[in-house]
Amino acid sequence: MCVCVGSNSLSILLQCKTEPYSQGEYNVYSTFQSHEPEFDYLKSLEIEEKINKIRWLPQQNAAHFLLSTNDKTIKLWKVSERDKRPEGYNLKDEEGRIKDLSTVTSLQVPVLKPMDLMVEVSPRRVFANAHTYHVNSISVNSDHETYMSADDLRINLWHLGITDRSFNIVDIKPVNMEDLTEVITAAEFHPHHCNLLVYSSSKGTLRLCDMREAALCDKHSKLFEEPEDPSNRSFFSEIISSVSDVKFSHSGRYLLTRDYLTAKVWDLNMENKPLEIYQVHDYLRSKLCSLYENDCIFDKFECAWNGSDSVIMTGAYNNFFRMFDRNTKRDVTLEASRESSKPRAVLKPRRVCQGGKRRKDDISVDSLDFTKKILHTAWHPTENIIAIAATNNLYIFQDKFN
Repeated sequence: MCVCVGSNSLSILLQCKTEPYSQGEYNVYSTFQSHEPEFDYLKSLEIEEKINKIRWLPQQNAAHFLLSTNDKTIKLWKVSERDKRPEGYNLKDEEGRIKDLSTVTSLQVPVLKPMDLMVEVSPRRVFANAHTYHVNSISVNSDHETYMSADDLRINLWHLGITDRSFNIVDIKPVNMEDLTEVITAAEFHPHHCNLLVYSSSKGTLRLCDMREAALCDKHSKLFEEPEDPSNRSFFSEIISSVSDVKFSHSGRYLLTRDYLTAKVWDLNMENKPLEIYQVHDYLRSKLCSLYENDCIFDKFECAWNGSDSVIMTGAYNNFFRMFDRNTKRDVTLEASRESSKPRAVLKPRRVCQGGKRRKDDISVDSLDFTKKILHTAWHPTENIIAIAATNNLYIFQDKFN
């Protein structure tokens, strides 16, 4: 089951499993409106309904729960199925109206009758009015009871059952806003230790915090930062070093980050430099000036681990996405397009060239379409199935058919 995000609605996709040949095909399971446009009258500010993040909660019963957020408001949704309806109430008629008690002359046991499957989506909690700035991250804790939400300057800790208050655990807002030098770009809880969290900044740093040390985690436990080479310093250095996404590995030992040009793997036991650096599209380094002029340099790409933490994936331009094998050090560039999304179609590796001799299927840097970008990617936690969001299309690929 995966979620497809519209501008203000969620569509849940379910894999077809009724027929052997339908493996790899998905149908819409449910679509519902998540947020509505709002207006903050105190600040004269319009709040868009656009969804920023979605996070599934670990499944505890037959129902599914997920968190969705726009710039200000977080909602907890319950998604459940109903394929039976009760009949034979003693005090209600078939339309649900209360009967006249004087007409009830006998008692009967209500029974459940089969009905067409119906998917019900209902909002269970609304967490609002806790963020002054735009929410950029939500992360569910491994204790399954709490989650955190992060905006540009603060991180709040919530209990899933309490909507009217949250605890501020990180606050980097300076007394004088003119002294502001960095903002929070992403945050995530450790997958196994409920007291650990990490957040990234626009300066390219990562801060690991331990909630056991203090109620306010302004003082980090570890700071992950790569020393800057003065010879490579340029006008764009700070912009392209901003971390757009951070993900813990499933084992909890490593951190995966994405900045504009690279993906980096960090070892929690080594703070002074990344363990691995992968060039996503280094061929764009000579195009930074034009990318700055068309605002593409501010695009925020996400990254993902596979289930065994051996391969990482992230998006690029021209509807390309990149995969890097950490063991073999091999990498591949693939394209999400309508041609490649035909049933059982095999994805062909693509190559971008910067000049000189070109192979037959090579693509020149100058012919890349920067309006086609893959910002959002996800990898199935146990299987080799990936979801790629390309503008208004969702592509789902898997490695092979049985």
